[in-house]
Amino acid sequence: MANLNRVILLGNLTRDPELRFTPAGKPVARLGLAVNRLPYTNEQGEKVEGVDFFNIVVFGRQAETASQYLRKGSPVAIEGRLRSRQWETNDGQKRTAVEVTAQNVQFLGRPGEQGAPEAAAGEFADVDIPPIEGIDDSPF
Repeated sequence: MANLNRVILLGNLTRDPELRFTPAGKPVARLGLAVNRLPYTNEQGEKVEGVDFFNIVVFGRQAETASQYLRKGSPVAIEGRLRSRQWETNDGQKRTAVEVTAQNVQFLGRPGEQGAPEAAAGEFADVDIPPIEGIDDSPF
């Protein structure tokens, strides 16, 4: 039986990236991502909209770049995998969290656009973030 753990999300950051470093010195950034649900009409004929919120973890050079250029409201595409963590609090309660470990982060905004990082034109030329393969403008 084959296994697959892959997720692609397009949305806007809910907060500024939080950059930290592991004890070994590896950069780690935490991002919050809001993704709008596709609207639908319920049984009463009302249009229903919603938003899903995801916690994203980015490692390495991509973490540093995201921290440097992205801000709350920035539009981004995230490609990665789901990861669940379990731990026990100091008072003995068991906790579980599911988050996305990003493998690729793509900036979707351009400098000067609403929600895009504030930067001079051409400043992104040295950013080494690979594009997400298989995504195009076609909805099909």
